[in-house]
Amino acid sequence: MKKPGFSVEVFPPKINDGIEVIYRPLDGIAALSPDYISVTYSAGGSAKGLTLEVCEFIKKVHGIESVAHLTCANSSASYIDDYLDKLHYAGIDYVLALRGDFADENQLSDYRYASDLIRDIKNKGAQHIFAACYPEGHKDSPSFDMDIRIMKLKEDLGAEHFISQLFFDEADFFRMTEKARSQGVKSDIVAGIMPVTNAKQIVRMVQLSGAKIPENLSRLIAKYEYDPKGLYEAGIEFSINQSVKLLEGGADGLHLYAMNNALVAQKYYEGVRVSLGR
Repeated sequence: MKKPGFSVEVFPPKINDGIEVIYRPLDGIAALSPDYISVTYSAGGSAKGLTLEVCEFIKKVHGIESVAHLTCANSSASYIDDYLDKLHYAGIDYVLALRGDFADENQLSDYRYASDLIRDIKNKGAQHIFAACYPEGHKDSPSFDMDIRIMKLKEDLGAEHFISQLFFDEADFFRMTEKARSQGVKSDIVAGIMPVTNAKQIVRMVQLSGAKIPENLSRLIAKYEYDPKGLYEAGIEFSINQSVKLLEGGADGLHLYAMNNALVAQKYYEGVRVSLGR
């Protein structure tokens, strides 16, 4: 992967909707020539069936590397083994190994932590492994220092690239990166960016992730409380400014959580490029 890199996350459509509904947004996103496009599936696994198809479409039609998400939740070792074979035969050599959200403590799975999944993926094939990291600490972690130790463990087990959870204060990303490097983490650490284009959506994502909303962003959201269009424009500008600071501060790249919105991806990408004078 070239540095600084640029990549985008998309999510597959619901199975009943058919894969065709994602073709148009992918056309717009692919036009930006990202280094790769990662493809999620739901925590409960309901969209697993289309993740592979979307990954194949991205690589075969657009000629862009795709990264298939895999989670511990609802995943047996035999399922992972079979799925890795399918990815390999489809020419998908990149996977993002995640814990995912367990519905309850008794949910069936052969894996409990992402590190367990990374170990198994590494042992079963030659896939390049991505892993998650958490600028503000994982919501279930006992300490930030433990998070950093887990980053190092993930790397030692086979992770080659890290993508951060969404965050809105670049100081948190730099703190995490500095601590990770001090503990010997050498892999790329890419900043995960989610433009604030919808107040309800961002509140929901913050609740799910445990990320905080810093004071400057809180003021921006309050300012445009009754002006959705204004928030859309100001939110993208906020993310552009954040991203420029991250790149100028040495971030290895940017990973855009675009929520399948090609227009947001385009406005964000062009804004960052223009701000950097490229």
